[in-house]
Amino acid sequence: MKARLVLEDGTCFEGESFGAQGESIGEAVFNTSMTGYQEILTDPSYYGQIVTMTYPLIGNYGISAEDNESSRPFVYGFVVREYAEFASNWRNEISLGDWLKKHGIIGIAGIDTRMLTRKIRLHGTMKAILTTKDESVDELLAKLKAAHLLQDQVSQVSLPEQLASEVTPHKRVVLVDFGAKTNIQRELAQRGCEVHVVSYQTTVEEILAYQPDGVVLSNGPGDPKNVPSGMEIVRGLLGKVPIFGICLGHQLFALACGADTKRLKFGHRGGNHPVKELVTDRTYITAQNHGYAVDPDSIEGTELEITHIALNDGTVEGLRHLKKPAFSVQYHPEAAPGPHDSGYLFDQFIEMMEMFAKEGESVHA
Repeated sequence: MKARLVLEDGTCFEGESFGAQGESIGEAVFNTSMTGYQEILTDPSYYGQIVTMTYPLIGNYGISAEDNESSRPFVYGFVVREYAEFASNWRNEISLGDWLKKHGIIGIAGIDTRMLTRKIRLHGTMKAILTTKDESVDELLAKLKAAHLLQDQVSQVSLPEQLASEVTPHKRVVLVDFGAKTNIQRELAQRGCEVHVVSYQTTVEEILAYQPDGVVLSNGPGDPKNVPSGMEIVRGLLGKVPIFGICLGHQLFALACGADTKRLKFGHRGGNHPVKELVTDRTYITAQNHGYAVDPDSIEGTELEITHIALNDGTVEGLRHLKKPAFSVQYHPEAAPGPHDSGYLFDQFIEMMEMFAKEGESVHA
């Protein structure tokens, strides 16, 4: 069956349908990862987006439930150059197409994804409609014009899921779920943390009732300014417990401390983004997925310091508080998919919790 992808500027791509049938409207974005399509599809940060993979061959190793980063896929559509209908991997449980169909997600293959990516880079992300229906381009454009992109994505993806630590815990961590990937929990659990996942609407008092050694602010979709409860959480916890922000959590940390955020033209999405750590002058290859960033000009006058920058465009990739035990990064140290270069940040968080606990003991001694 044929499928079409129509952008709000009138560009129409026609290809072959795979996955579900129907129609979906979302924000057209692209991801430059070469592998990890399943983790990308199940990353809640993609809620409301039609994702294009720049790597041309997708589906060749199928789907394995063990690789899910959440309970289900959250994308609004999937665009590939070539779809591999038959998977060649011993871990495969179901084909990508059948899995997308099961979850009601439309896929389109056989289009010029290079052209689509270049268009998004040149003009920025834009609304798009992905359909298998027999409608004229004018009818589809009329639907796009009338459609509004989602504004409250976090409320749709914050579905706390508990992952028990398999070792005797020596630190208790509360993970505030704005659309958290499962691998954040895994990384904490592997370091001996007892992880309690809570909703983004949880109050500061309820979080402190867990008596946590530290709090992690997760990744998530959309504009951070649409999540005022997240900023309130940061303000209420700052100085009372160590804080580690990831992606959306990083942006909320910045906003809560008086900085500002801005929308990027086409965002950062992929597993190959170089980031420079300023204190060591070392470069890390990172996994990223965000359409907003902290405005560097807004840092002055706050108690924040920039710790990392993106080498591709100079955007802010890391922050730390100068007086309180809190830091954040814009990228994904838990990867999945992506390089494991930045796993050391979880170790730094553990060290921060240990130091904070010792300082507390010395004060009460």
